[in-house]
Amino acid sequence: MAFLMKSMLSNQVKNLGLGGGGEEKTEDAAPSDPAAAAGMTREEYEEYQKQVIEEKMERDAAFAQKKAERAVLRVHMREKYRLPKSEMDENQIQMAGDDVDLPEDLQKMVAEDQVEEEDKDSILGQFQNLQNMDMDTIKEKAQATFTDIKQKAEDKCSVM
Repeated sequence: MAFLMKSMLSNQVKNLGLGGGGEEKTEDAAPSDPAAAAGMTREEYEEYQKQVIEEKMERDAAFAQKKAERAVLRVHMREKYRLPKSEMDENQIQMAGDDVDLPEDLQKMVAEDQVEEEDKDSILGQFQNLQNMDMDTIKEKAQATFTDIKQKAEDKCSVM
């Protein structure tokens, strides 16, 4: 019991800084050399730091490349749907080196979309659309177009 009281009191006195307990352990202090703290020699620590820096640079480059690919995709979508351009996307593409393309799977999708749009724009595509409609719908569209043209002609020409 006396030992317990003595250790508690001596710890309190040490914490107050009133002396008592002049012995301090220097082994617990952190070494000033980071290599020694990591348990390596100086050369090993320098090599390790070089590897860490190289890996970080590789990760940053891959991240910038992915960001640029996403920016290219957004630019492509803006062009396709005629939306306003974004300065931020253009800056990301320039930072990546301007040699960024759409990923292969997206290029395939874009090519398929272009083929479908070309088919729809051709005469054969229009005929296929006509097959899908019934005759009443075709007549209604033709009459609406005819009356629209007639109305515009009457507005422009006073003779009609």
